[in-house]
Amino acid sequence: MAVNKALRRQKIRYKIRKRVTGTAERPRLSIFRSNKYIYAQLVDDATGVTLATANSKDASISSQNLSKQEEAKLVGKLIAERAQSEGIESIVFDRSGYLYHGRVKNLAEGAREGGLQF
Repeated sequence: MAVNKALRRQKIRYKIRKRVTGTAERPRLSIFRSNKYIYAQLVDDATGVTLATANSKDASISSQNLSKQEEAKLVGKLIAERAQSEGIESIVFDRSGYLYHGRVKNLAEGAREGGLQF
């Protein structure tokens, strides 16, 4: 069962990556969701460089006693803050094969609230 789920997500991920690419002006916001944490990074695919990262392991987030949903929203706000310090205002969103609901949606909403446009 787990192999089928992983294979299904991998196929979806490849389909998304065919269409979504990041540039220096408009990088790709790529996410990874584990059972315990959520990670976000801004990637310039033209040069293969990660411009900014944020995750729920960050001391400012993990020190608070929050649900995973709330942590995801804070990670979105944190990545938006770090992106704006790099001079980035507009991004493309890569959900990495995950369904757009729950923690993925909260991270995206937090990034929008933080000032990113996508």
